[in-house]
Amino acid sequence: RAPPAPDSAGQAMWVVGLTGSIGMGKSAVSDMLRGLGVPVSDADAIVHAIYAKGGAAVEPLSREFPGVVIDGAVSRPALSKAVLGDAAALKRLEALVHPLVRAARRDFLARARAAAEPLAVLDIPLLYEAGCEKECDEVLVVSAPPSVQRERVLSRPNMRAMAPEEAAAKFEAILANQLPDAEKRKRAHCVIDTGAPMESTRAAVAAFAEQRRPLGAQRRRRRRLAAAAAAAAAVAVLVAAVAGRHR
Repeated sequence: RAPPAPDSAGQAMWVVGLTGSIGMGKSAVSDMLRGLGVPVSDADAIVHAIYAKGGAAVEPLSREFPGVVIDGAVSRPALSKAVLGDAAALKRLEALVHPLVRAARRDFLARARAAAEPLAVLDIPLLYEAGCEKECDEVLVVSAPPSVQRERVLSRPNMRAMAPEEAAAKFEAILANQLPDAEKRKRAHCVIDTGAPMESTRAAVAAFAEQRRPLGAQRRRRRRLAAAAAAAAAVAVLVAAVAGRHR
């Protein structure tokens, strides 16, 4: 699907939302984009910071979910246990955490605009689930075959530390809280297959960045021209008013 026209959003750069279900290779694609010099905001890194000792989420989560704060920081395993399989608890968690994460994203975009970046990426695992596509010009989804996804997730150290049945149940519970991959791909403007060989994925990511950077630069030029035209019109009105008073 073609990306929107360059003047369709309020940013003076091109903002891409990057998402994908668990085990689809989103972190690898984020790293590739950073390697190409594209600024990337990582939602997981933001959450890690606000869960750390002194982080903005520690006190509210301690009140809402007693026992999840250990040694002054939010314990992600304890928090996961507190909300896994409990839709109401998950909604309470999101109501506390999402505003803090959004504020951090706004700060990131402001810094990128100030640096005159033509392209910025918001790496958000639950982008569609949280309605964050509204913050972006377009959405890039990473995807892979289900068998590859399952193998990647179950081979993670934290999953291998569990009994196979427990790990499989946790994987299915995580999937149940995420928009299905097929629906993500349907909604996306662009899909990158991370089940392909690594070099193919790397080439696709490089091509994506190369194609999107000019869109941000084009938007910035149009904004400058519009601002110059508005200033010229204001001067013309002022000159006409002054001339009228001297007739």
